[in-house]
Amino acid sequence: MTQPQSQSPAEPLRGSVRGFLPEHEGRQLYEWAHQAAPIGPLLEIGSYCGKSTIWLGQAAKAHGTVVFALDHHRGSEEHQPGESHHDEALTNTAGQFDSFGEFRRNIAAAGLEDTVIPIVASSESVGPYWQGGLGMVFIDGGHSLDAALTDYRAWAPHLLPGGILAIHDVFPDPADGGQAPFTIWQLATQSGLFEPLATQDTLRGLKRLGR
Repeated sequence: MTQPQSQSPAEPLRGSVRGFLPEHEGRQLYEWAHQAAPIGPLLEIGSYCGKSTIWLGQAAKAHGTVVFALDHHRGSEEHQPGESHHDEALTNTAGQFDSFGEFRRNIAAAGLEDTVIPIVASSESVGPYWQGGLGMVFIDGGHSLDAALTDYRAWAPHLLPGGILAIHDVFPDPADGGQAPFTIWQLATQSGLFEPLATQDTLRGLKRLGR
């Protein structure tokens, strides 16, 4: 789908937002979100400081729908003190990792407070109570196998026909990165419920089959 020609207010902001989604992967996510938003609301697992949420939010806003941004904001394994992606600037006064304040500031600065609905919780807590259908599910949460499987099993069944399942940090080669996102991508492709879409580096997408 063609990108809007005029620069949105969020474009200069995205480069300053903490996160691990490169620009080219963000643009692919944005394109998929534009395709999925007319089908139903979007849901993101693993919002962190809002970089990917802004891409999704801009597409959702253009179609008059919303993004549910699910994250407990306590960080994944790699964000904890002493680990590779720990950021001391995101530590609260109690000494805990907490990205929610930064997330809210970034969403406000992007003009998306009426589009992005934060859910400060885990898939394990919220998933069993969710009843509505979704146009898109973007999984970018914890990268342990248990966390990735929980995210996939909690949310993939809620995708409406034609909806898009996007998974980040998919590394087929174990030498390049953890295998949990690749594992759930394999589960989805082998389920017979999805049609593979494009691959953009570590970002992969699938379309939900059915009518």
